Amino acid sequence: ALPLRMDPALHRQVAEAAPAAGQRSFGAVAVLSSAAALAALASVSRGRSSRGNRVQARVAIDEMTGVCEQTGVTLNRYMIELRKRGFADDDLTSILNAIGEASKTIAKLVRNAPLMQADLLGLEGEVNVQGEDQKKLDVITNDVFKAALQYTGRLGTLASEEEDAPVVGTAQPDGGPLPVLNETFAETGKYVCVFDPLDGSSNVDAGIPVGTIFGIFKEPEDTTECLVAADMTHLTPEEVQCLTGTLQPGKALVASGYVLYSSSVEFVLTFGKGVVGLTLDNSIGEFIVTRPSIKIPARGKIYSCNEANIGDWDAPMRDYITAIQTGQGETKTNYSLRYIGSMVGDIHRTLLYGGIFAYPSDTKNKDGKLRLLYEGAPMSFIMEQAGGKAITGFSRVLDIPPAKVHQRVPVILGSPEDVDECQKFYEASDDPALRAACEKRMTPV
Repeated sequence: ALPLRMDPALHRQVAEAAPAAGQRSFGAVAVLSSAAALAALASVSRGRSSRGNRVQARVAIDEMTGVCEQTGVTLNRYMIELRKRGFADDDLTSILNAIGEASKTIAKLVRNAPLMQADLLGLEGEVNVQGEDQKKLDVITNDVFKAALQYTGRLGTLASEEEDAPVVGTAQPDGGPLPVLNETFAETGKYVCVFDPLDGSSNVDAGIPVGTIFGIFKEPEDTTECLVAADMTHLTPEEVQCLTGTLQPGKALVASGYVLYSSSVEFVLTFGKGVVGLTLDNSIGEFIVTRPSIKIPARGKIYSCNEANIGDWDAPMRDYITAIQTGQGETKTNYSLRYIGSMVGDIHRTLLYGGIFAYPSDTKNKDGKLRLLYEGAPMSFIMEQAGGKAITGFSRVLDIPPAKVHQRVPVILGSPEDVDECQKFYEASDDPALRAACEKRMTPV
């Protein structure tokens, strides 16, 4: 069966054309499980304009024609191919190209940080909304990313780890101040972008890999009914929720990705059609597709977590890690610990080599430390699209509806067989408080 993403109108047409074809649907994704359903889909698809949305399972690099032998497939070319196939529109193409340009600038800042220590390294002297000391590069990279996205004119709202509250997604053409939000602010763009501009920024001083994480949602249609006060310095929780359209579960993501700044600059992204990896070619200043289809191994031999906290973890997580590190797990193999302390770096390795990454809850952080909206959900979307899984212990990360922009969540993700094994320890737990905490996350207040 092929997972095919459709617009609602096409979904309804297929449902009417093949009522007895054994079709199962989930949101905007339909899984057609018989030849009759596929035939119905083909019939509907042929009736659409040749320039309309095309339903295809993937974008195969080797099917692209006219690719320059000297450059390969660039990010812009890849987005053009997505647009031709109906997987992305002009707005989404502009947003992704802006993210690519911002990432090049951030890569340069990270690379030059040791040479410009007074300007780029150390603390800014401010504390963000999570109570964390902001690094100078946190603030600078947030401004870079925000400016690049705002000037596309294609976003309604932005939400960042470094912003106390979400901000409007466009800037004035003359470079003037941002417009005051009112009941029509969402007309400036139909997408919402959430991001952590520099994950692992505390590692920059030591030259350890860091990264950018982002997720893109469609802005809810009813957002235009919001009324937000001109003075946005003291928004109520209701106004913030109404304002942003960002408080959507991860399963509503249109796209997500990360950029790893290391010995090479790696750009990994998904549009719900699998995962593709690009590498920055500094000689031409372009991201080039180097991994057309990333698939995580079904099982690995590496676990990645801050094991110093094992004494504070919930019993199921503690028992699982003890089992795999001592060869008492399902594979009877001793797993190796690899932990950078930068989520993007640890996830990138896990994605390529397999295994499991975890930042679970503990006695000090009952809901973990990673933010659901712009860390947990985007990374979980990537992991699932690569064939992996992502859970909090009991539940799927992508099913959790955010209650607030900076909400934290426990995260366990990686190879499907490793995550399944870990989840068995949680399912076997007889701790009612642990299960109640999980159920509470599924019901935002």
